[in-house]
Amino acid sequence: MVNRFQALTGLRAVAAIMVFLYHNRKAWFGWLPEWLLQGLNEFHTGVSVFFVLSGFLVAYTYGEKPAAGKNAYRTYLLVRLARIFPVYLLLLSAKYIHLGFPGTTETIATYTLTQGLFDKFSLSGIPQSWSLTTELCFYLLAPFLFLWSLKSIARTLVLLCLAFVACIGLGWALQVFKLNPHDFLYGTVFVLRTVFFGRFVEFYCGILLALQLRNKISLRCFQWRHQTFMGDVGILLVLVLISLFQTSIWTHGIETWPGLLIRNLVFPIAVVFFINGLIKEKTWVQWLLGNRVAVLLGNASFIFYLVHLNYINNQLWKWHHFPDRNFTLLWIISIIAYLLVEKPIYNFLKKRVRKT
Repeated sequence: MVNRFQALTGLRAVAAIMVFLYHNRKAWFGWLPEWLLQGLNEFHTGVSVFFVLSGFLVAYTYGEKPAAGKNAYRTYLLVRLARIFPVYLLLLSAKYIHLGFPGTTETIATYTLTQGLFDKFSLSGIPQSWSLTTELCFYLLAPFLFLWSLKSIARTLVLLCLAFVACIGLGWALQVFKLNPHDFLYGTVFVLRTVFFGRFVEFYCGILLALQLRNKISLRCFQWRHQTFMGDVGILLVLVLISLFQTSIWTHGIETWPGLLIRNLVFPIAVVFFINGLIKEKTWVQWLLGNRVAVLLGNASFIFYLVHLNYINNQLWKWHHFPDRNFTLLWIISIIAYLLVEKPIYNFLKKRVRKT
């Protein structure tokens, strides 16, 4: 099982590449066929792949154990924070020290990774880090979601839906009483695009698969044959379906309600089937995503995700920009930074946390 999980690490690299292609798609307008450009417009779904993967891996690795007591929960949470904060804070500080700090509220929001809860700040600091806010919210709740799901999946889903409604209601109430200058949780579309409670289905699909593989539940759909093929075809079909709602070659399908709901509710199902197939089935896809190169790229994908857009890449462009939009150079930088910075810091902090 551990060896088969290597393919999931490779899948992280694929998700990061999807996001890179999405952010650079406009550079290729005019010489790529329109149908391909329509597909690239929806490659923001690479973030959805990250969310489903995160839901599965955190639930499978930790289960309900962190919810057993304060010390267990503290250790779990500190280990998760050690995974994302050190590199993020280094990159954020480098940008602010060089280009200047924003206002106090915005600075605090970006340093605490809460900017993704505010519409006005969601793209502040390192713009793509809004997704880390969503991840952080999931980390806080994951052990309890797993524990509650052991008792009743239906009740857990109802609680999450009620939390979604409450989230929107709070944002609107603050807005009505003019207590929301930075649009905290304001707007249904914003919540559905950015906030955990609007995107919980992606994480929860991963949790359900973890429950299945840990023999806590038995869902027949996860026992069907050819899961890799089903998931692969499903992902492609859903991407095509979302792209049908694009109003022009410059827009996304998720700018419409049908496209947004399909991304949030249907796409995760296809992804979780694909993940299940990567774990259970010996296929060429499993081999491809589980080889050493793919695994190395997957391990370095977090840094790649943080540096491929905005400050670091902008500085590289001032020095030189290659025809591949610095794709290869960014991966080289990410791999070196992972081996020399991210991995040693994470291992050091993890050991310190577990000793306390």
